[in-house]
Amino acid sequence: MSIRDDLQSLFDIYVAAYQAGDATACAAIFALNGELYSPYAPPARGRAAIEALHKVWTQEGGGGKQLIVSAAGSSGDLAWCLATFSEGQVTGDGTSLNILERHADGDWLIRACSRNSGNPEPAA
Repeated sequence: MSIRDDLQSLFDIYVAAYQAGDATACAAIFALNGELYSPYAPPARGRAAIEALHKVWTQEGGGGKQLIVSAAGSSGDLAWCLATFSEGQVTGDGTSLNILERHADGDWLIRACSRNSGNPEPAA
């Protein structure tokens, strides 16, 4: 299986958890010291903060969430991927740049994630 396929499988697990409203499972794909940067919330550092953020996000509904890996690469126990996301009319579309670590059990976990909106704010 390619690194792109491995990471897509991880993100498929995330999307299923998101759609189910399971903030704990969403946060579980992040390293314990993971970081999440998003235009939709203040930075979340550490799995507990990432879970708390997802409790808010998943309550807002995530039935239409999609996350597709468009490019990926790896070297040893580090990987990166660029993914596109779509989440309906409220959040819209965007990209997600991720740095991942492979842990001793062989699982990939997100160390850093930067979500970027594809929907610019209208000029004031």
